[in-house]
Amino acid sequence: MGNLLVVGSVAFDSVRTPFGEASNVLGGSATYFSTSASFFTDVNLIAVVGEDFPNEHLDFLRSRGINLDGLEQRPGKTFRWRGEYSYQLNEAQTLETHLNVLETFRPKIPASYTTPSALFLGNIDPELQLDVLNQVKRPSIVACDTMNFWIEGKRDALWKVLEHIDILVINDGEARALGDDANLVQVAKRILSRGPKTLIIKRGEYGVLMFHQQGIFGAPAYPLEAVKDPTGAGDTFAGGFMGYLSATENYSEAGLRQAIIFGSVMASFNVEEFSLDRLRHLTREDIDERYTSFKHLTHFEDLS
Repeated sequence: MGNLLVVGSVAFDSVRTPFGEASNVLGGSATYFSTSASFFTDVNLIAVVGEDFPNEHLDFLRSRGINLDGLEQRPGKTFRWRGEYSYQLNEAQTLETHLNVLETFRPKIPASYTTPSALFLGNIDPELQLDVLNQVKRPSIVACDTMNFWIEGKRDALWKVLEHIDILVINDGEARALGDDANLVQVAKRILSRGPKTLIIKRGEYGVLMFHQQGIFGAPAYPLEAVKDPTGAGDTFAGGFMGYLSATENYSEAGLRQAIIFGSVMASFNVEEFSLDRLRHLTREDIDERYTSFKHLTHFEDLS
């Protein structure tokens, strides 16, 4: 088993969906990612929280075996986000964002973190992503996430990041914005020509597309009877995906495909409850059972 380093945000979320609401619950991209990945591999977390961050959340992360040596706690308030979803659950409407201590965050890599076997650069300023890359020994696999805010405001820096990574994991809207095209096939050609070997496009309830030098792979979203809160689903997907790759160290086309299914399985659990509540009582047996069900869902016989 390898060790996976993630840099991102830890936050308090307040979320309203057509199926309920939750206030000031645990959230943040790195939180969802690291919790999901911890079911597969050892995880080292780099993020920042304020003095208002309760010990119960720290205890939960430690209970998942997540190393918190890189989690800074500073005077001030923790990053907060408030949003709501309509019945179109693929995208949230952001109502409030308070960066607080995240606004001046500059990741510092502890000495014990400098030789990861895998690295995930969460959704932060691309200049900070580059800084993290310069602080660690280049691992076997590097992936990153971004969002429209950075695509529009720091495109040049983002392109520099993409020159140094293996996998870009973004949603379809972000992909179109970065690739300057509505056609995802054309978008993939443009992005892959700038450095990454693999582009993974998250499409919410419509599943995932992977564009790779060896071809294209698509996986559906797992059909669910009830969806309560899609917050963090993309980060949970990325955590399962990278956690599996870190555990197996199999970066072949087949390995990437299998990792996508495990990522999709993790995301399917995440949306069943608010915050990380579903992941809190998830077991590896639950994951393997749904993985098997996913295989049956997508399998077909060639009758020709």
